[in-house]
Amino acid sequence: MPYTPHTPNDISKMLNIIGAKSMDELFSSIPDELRAKSFNLEEGKSEFEVFENFKQFSSKNDTSKVCFLGGGYYDHIIPSAVDALSMRSEFYTAYTPYQAEASQGTLQALYEYQSMICELTQMDVTNASMYDGGTAMAEAALMSIRATKRKKIIVDSGVNPIYIKILKTYLAYHEIELIFIDYDRDDVAYDKIISLIDEEVAGYIFQNPNFFGSINDFSKIIQKLHSTKALAIMSSYPIALGILKSPGELDVDIYCADGQCLGNYLGFGGPSFGILATKEKFIRTLPGRIVGVTEDKNSKRAYVLTLQAREQHIRRDKATSNICSNQNLMALRATIFFSLLGKSGFENLSTQNYNKSEYLKAELSKIYEIKVLNTRPTFNEFVVELPIGAKDFLDEMEKFGFYAGLNLGNLYDGCEKRVLIATTEKRTKKELDLFVEKVKEVL
Repeated sequence: MPYTPHTPNDISKMLNIIGAKSMDELFSSIPDELRAKSFNLEEGKSEFEVFENFKQFSSKNDTSKVCFLGGGYYDHIIPSAVDALSMRSEFYTAYTPYQAEASQGTLQALYEYQSMICELTQMDVTNASMYDGGTAMAEAALMSIRATKRKKIIVDSGVNPIYIKILKTYLAYHEIELIFIDYDRDDVAYDKIISLIDEEVAGYIFQNPNFFGSINDFSKIIQKLHSTKALAIMSSYPIALGILKSPGELDVDIYCADGQCLGNYLGFGGPSFGILATKEKFIRTLPGRIVGVTEDKNSKRAYVLTLQAREQHIRRDKATSNICSNQNLMALRATIFFSLLGKSGFENLSTQNYNKSEYLKAELSKIYEIKVLNTRPTFNEFVVELPIGAKDFLDEMEKFGFYAGLNLGNLYDGCEKRVLIATTEKRTKKELDLFVEKVKEVL
């Protein structure tokens, strides 16, 4: 906040009401090593002097490094019109559009968002966004339980490990058996998964392209799922749908994804929004808001919230979902992003991501010390194994001005020399070539 009006007495009263003895106790949930000990501000400084002091602090932030990080969040070009339009006050100050007569602009924007997501995914229906990709996946799992009345879900090894943690946390107090396929390689354990699918399985969750960037063919598994009336739940990187088969074409039952890559900044991990789409026959199990179109008493086109009772917010364990907040503003940014690119522009964006990644992968594979581990075609990112530790490699590359990838040793046992490298349309050929040159130098 640019101005904090609270006096020491105000702060003391607020702490007393919430039962905290001090500001330190209030923030005790934040690890001590992550908390600023002091800003070294002298007492008696004016507002202007304090602002100048903090400007000096902010100048220490290094924004010059070139980003090759991926694994769920990506550094994309965002057209300036996305900021200009989404930051209009009627959008960024708008709240939940329960009163349709006062919220036609927001409701229309969300209706357009739904239409665009359905066109992209070739699914029948989507809601007006979820919190993020991980919680969207957890909600998809619960949808499969409600739709099938079964209690067992299989989770593929290629699913984002952060999403898996969210799944475990989200479903911990439900009577649901989660079966996790252990990570072994970037390919799919087809025979093992098919052998696990029976009449007790509610759904199978997979990611395509998977967390390691590999593209797989899940058609046989989806056929097996449907033969037992189980559901296929697919997560993906939305940009990849510009050139890969859509979940609708694959006959997927529920689709979930994170929408950060669609016109939203990296922003230290957020904010983002979650995509959740499904077939029409499962619409009653879909959580969150759906915007519909109707006519008012004067026969004029009007937008309303539909298929969502207020009971969702008040019935607790009987509610379809207990996430009552969505990410309207982030979904709006995606809508503007889609409309600016259009169909051919989105396909071009997807193709650029693929081509630049393939170029970088080919150039790195020429370095004899490096082994590209993906056995399948990849999109946008891939895994390399190094002759040195991933941490040492990434530290050295950072000195040359690169965030060179994601250390998989932080996520998987036995992967201390493996790095997940991603590139997007934002990376120039000059940057790609310099990256390869510096990798050679480090190794």
